[in-house]
Amino acid sequence: MAERRTKDEGRLPAGSESTPDLVGDALGHATGLVRKEIDLLRAELQEEVEKAAAAVGMLAGALLLALVALNVLAAAVVAWLTEAGLEAGWAVLIVGGVLALIAIGLAVKGRNDLSLSSLAPTRTARNVERDVDAVKEATSHG
Repeated sequence: MAERRTKDEGRLPAGSESTPDLVGDALGHATGLVRKEIDLLRAELQEEVEKAAAAVGMLAGALLLALVALNVLAAAVVAWLTEAGLEAGWAVLIVGGVLALIAIGLAVKGRNDLSLSSLAPTRTARNVERDVDAVKEATSHG
């Protein structure tokens, strides 16, 4: 006669759990694991959205900085260089080049921070890979 478990009888002795009980436990653990992974994914995506927003802010700041710098500081530096003895044309070229390099550096940094690879949920992917490996290992040994 097969041993059955009821609420009144309590748990079966260790090592004698029935297959439906084991499957139920495994499904329960898998469901909990999936929930935790989804929660981690949600939190990680929120962090990445915040990083993306900050990167967009950096790009906007780079544009604003470039405009302000070109309009305010360029004239002052060009005037200073011409007073120091440099021809006006060379002074304008030097000042414009330096400001352009700064703006390009900020724009490249902002664009790199917005790249898809930097926004990917890497922690969640690593956890899922570990979970899959653990499940494979557990099922191959038993």
